[in-house]
Amino acid sequence: MIDLHCHVLPAIDDGARDMDDALAMARQAEADGIAVICATPHIRRDHDVRIHELDGRIAELQTAIDAAGIAVRIERGGEVAEPILESLTDDELRTVALGGRWVLLEPAAGPIGEDLVTGVAHLHERCFGAVVAHPERHAASDLEDWLAQAVAAGALVQATAAALTGGGDGAAWLTRLAQDGLIHVLGSDAHSSHIGRRVELSAAYAQLDAAGADTAGMRAAAEAVITEPKDETCVRL
Repeated sequence: MIDLHCHVLPAIDDGARDMDDALAMARQAEADGIAVICATPHIRRDHDVRIHELDGRIAELQTAIDAAGIAVRIERGGEVAEPILESLTDDELRTVALGGRWVLLEPAAGPIGEDLVTGVAHLHERCFGAVVAHPERHAASDLEDWLAQAVAAGALVQATAAALTGGGDGAAWLTRLAQDGLIHVLGSDAHSSHIGRRVELSAAYAQLDAAGADTAGMRAAAEAVITEPKDETCVRL
């Protein structure tokens, strides 16, 4: 399995506190059958994440993971806040994009609306795809309509695994979205081994599989996000 959304890099945003915390998160992933974690620190104004330092930080974490004998690979990424898209250069976007192509896009606070769809289209014009993060945080009466418009504009949608396994109306709603083809990939959105969501996906996949959702397609989509070659025929307008 591939975790497309995880704040595993230590001491960089509001994720892993230190290297020990990050290693504990990697152990959670290994125990759950996750082979790849995409490190997706917040790329937004309230976190001083220096994009040019990401490769070095990921290499440091991978070295520690390998030394600890944990069978998990870290891939580079970032969770990009919708309001700052215009301020990032193509090189910066490429650096934080999953697989160098797909930008994990954090919607602005509040209900999802036209600005998100515009952001997806903006990324497409710049030869990037969008993976819309955690729609369950933006509940509104018209959310499904806006998600459908984002998908029609080329976006994938990422649900948080813990939101699916937490029970209640929210889990049922996300399951229905997956059945309807409006959830395409999963992520843990874990921030620490000490508190909050764990680096786990298997229970959410099992729940969706039991509900008849296309979990094989979701796993394949996650693989494609980090391995599919960039479309070299795309020309920025």
